[in-house]
Amino acid sequence: MRMVDLIAKKRDGKELTTEEINFIIEGYTKGDIPDYQVSSLAMAIYFKDMTARERADLTMAIVNSGETIDLSAIEGIKVDKHSTGGVGDTTTLVLAPLVAALDIPVAKMSGRGLGHTGGTIDKLEAIEGFHVEISKDEFVNLVNEHKIAVIGQTGNLTPADKKLYALRDVTATVDSIALIASSIMSKKIAAGSDAIVLDVKTGAGAFMKTPEDAKELAHAMVSIGNNVGRKTMAVISDMSQPLGAAIGNALEVQEAIDTLRGQGPKDLEDLCLALGRQMVFLANKASSLEEAEEMLKEVIRNGKALEKFKEFIANQGGDASVVDDPEKLPKAKFLIEVPAREDGVVAEIVADEIGTAAMLLGAGRATKESEIDLAVGLMLNKKIGESVKAGESLVTIHANRDNVEDVIRMIYDNIRIADHAEAPVLIHDIVTE
Repeated sequence: MRMVDLIAKKRDGKELTTEEINFIIEGYTKGDIPDYQVSSLAMAIYFKDMTARERADLTMAIVNSGETIDLSAIEGIKVDKHSTGGVGDTTTLVLAPLVAALDIPVAKMSGRGLGHTGGTIDKLEAIEGFHVEISKDEFVNLVNEHKIAVIGQTGNLTPADKKLYALRDVTATVDSIALIASSIMSKKIAAGSDAIVLDVKTGAGAFMKTPEDAKELAHAMVSIGNNVGRKTMAVISDMSQPLGAAIGNALEVQEAIDTLRGQGPKDLEDLCLALGRQMVFLANKASSLEEAEEMLKEVIRNGKALEKFKEFIANQGGDASVVDDPEKLPKAKFLIEVPAREDGVVAEIVADEIGTAAMLLGAGRATKESEIDLAVGLMLNKKIGESVKAGESLVTIHANRDNVEDVIRMIYDNIRIADHAEAPVLIHDIVTE
């Protein structure tokens, strides 16, 4: 088998066999196939695409390039959630204890963030003492006993994906649906869950800017999951403005606590219920999505979801008293209001630029080496469709420096006030096959 022949085959729009795909990924991972040949193949895939079978085979070849997590020792159907990323996306902090409160095992492997704010682990580490450095045996035991645990990503998970992504990034082939879908799904499948719920974002703060592109990606990922034996579905949700009100690590932990109390922002709660009901249904705990949603609402009402969050924090070394006293979370030195300059209705909040403003404060990482300030961030006091008076606060800046003119300028540049505007639709579509 020669790589040049396989490049030509895909260039001509023909299907690669399972054996050929395995040969490519195995050879590339080992270093036997050079970057220039794989970049040529990636460009051929970009233009000629792949069939559903090829996409599934590519995903599994990437999965098999490194370690996989065996969760078979965990009782019950393990359901995982993955978001394609956004600004102020606090869903995992709410969903994990919410679903676990219904005795559904949530075995979560998470990473640190590179971008607007930290990843799930960074956010949780805003709670004093919380840590994810636990052994795999301890991880399995915690999920069996308490239905919830979070562990850091293993270094040798999907090494082929790391190599492929770095190559795509410098060869203008990032935007291939086949390559995006196989990249995301390989990590989810290697992490060992039985069922996967995908939150595919669309809008200014998302990778997929239009609902049509998001739907295409969602269909591709759901198809891969179902083709390789994982029950998979996707929710296409709006990211034209940040989700919820908080952008920043400790701020998002407090927002998660509020949401588990039933007092969080409506859009965050609604999205968590939309994703959570799919998780409950896929775990065979409810006979319908409506029943699943009612079960989730009940554990919020009766306090079991909040108790599960406390239990989860304590089990991993964290100070669970922050749930009852969020003032113990890291606090910024300066709170600076950004007032509206005119009367009207908020018509636009450019999510990715507002996220960048939070990163300038230190809420996220510009590079892998950057240190996150867990206390800083932004609180949105107005969302799209809400009326505002001149002088009323649009945003509260939580900062550890008193000069934030760069952040204020960015906020004004990316929040537009008009005479009329309506709130965007939160859930654009549900994809099940």
